[in-house]
Amino acid sequence: MRLDAAGLARLPPAAPGLRIGLYGGSFNPAHLGHRHVSLVALKRLALDRVWWMITPGNPLKDRSALAPLDRRMEIADGIANHPRIAITDFETRIGARYTRQSLDYLRARHPQVRFVWIMGADSLAAFHRWRDFRAIAAMMPIAIIDRPGFTLTSPNARGAQAMARWRIDESDAGILADLEPPAWVFLHGPRSTLSSTALRAGR
Repeated sequence: MRLDAAGLARLPPAAPGLRIGLYGGSFNPAHLGHRHVSLVALKRLALDRVWWMITPGNPLKDRSALAPLDRRMEIADGIANHPRIAITDFETRIGARYTRQSLDYLRARHPQVRFVWIMGADSLAAFHRWRDFRAIAAMMPIAIIDRPGFTLTSPNARGAQAMARWRIDESDAGILADLEPPAWVFLHGPRSTLSSTALRAGR
């Protein structure tokens, strides 16, 4: 594992008070849809940075088609191509298997950073299957970015219903990072049809 002199995983630069969006996934491969989500989040949520957390693998997905981490990092870096988007593989370096472990680590390292968890509406549809999803919702605000085919279905999924009382209007998205969790917002707008699965299939 690549650690610093104190035995801690290296993370992108952060400072107290920064508003940082966390966008996790296998990025297998990264594509312009990921960049679109990040730019929407930066603008609509008034974030200072977005970190792409390149995971070692999704426990809910088949890993047989997963490209090597270094290759996924390289492609992601080229696709992001933005001074306010950083790429990190710290989850592999700390041995995290689940999102809650990663978020616990980040909050302990940077307790004064205002983190927001970002995910697509397709992920919200399966959020109830994530380990400790209720605990994740209680750890930091969540922003859902609309995806084609999930505009109407994902807000009615089990995970969304469990959090329904804490949903804020998207007109208030700019203050999400300042709210105590649980708090979440569903952001509508232009949607990207790109997907890593389709790209791997050559579609």
